[in-house]
Amino acid sequence: MNEFSILILITVILIVIVLFNTAKVVPQRQEYIVERLGKFSRTLSAGLHLLVPFLDVVRYKRTLKEEVFEVSKQNCITKDNVALGIDGVLYLQVMDSKLSCYGIDDYRLAAQNLAQTSLRSVIGKMDLDKTFEERETLNQAVVAAVDEAAQNWGIKVLRYEVKDIEVSPDIMNAMEKQMTAERDKRAAIAQSEGERQSKINLAEGEKEQSILTSEGQ
Repeated sequence: MNEFSILILITVILIVIVLFNTAKVVPQRQEYIVERLGKFSRTLSAGLHLLVPFLDVVRYKRTLKEEVFEVSKQNCITKDNVALGIDGVLYLQVMDSKLSCYGIDDYRLAAQNLAQTSLRSVIGKMDLDKTFEERETLNQAVVAAVDEAAQNWGIKVLRYEVKDIEVSPDIMNAMEKQMTAERDKRAAIAQSEGERQSKINLAEGEKEQSILTSEGQ
């Protein structure tokens, strides 16, 4: 291979490198953050874009699709001092790519931690029974708290869902006994009301019979 061929090969390689660093294709529902000499330059939307070689660099890539990730299980204390283990799922979406990159280091981790903190705060204001009955209230409270903070990160929190609520076996047994006692109590009250109504009906029947007998005589 002579010097001319080597020169052509080097030139082709350089052209390929320049084109690779110049042309960027952004997929649908994604955005790229471009920096020029270490400073924010612009946001690239879906499509073909040309960059200034060796000056422009794609620093961050963000998806605009709805993201789902689990919020790991954590210990919470209810208003009546019962320990619970609660995990959930958080749904969010990037609304401003620039803010999601420069407003916070890791918006996913921040949203997860804030969801856990908010959940502990809400659980601390509720009795044990309410935590099972008002899951929707829990979900809405977490979404409101996280979404308020996430606005500064360019993130929209769409919803939060409690997956599982765990209590200790002792507490579970006590709850089952309480439920059994409540059912027995309601059954006894219903039976007592039935007997009372039966006696009233019987007494009224005897009264009416006496009146009719008296009138007949």
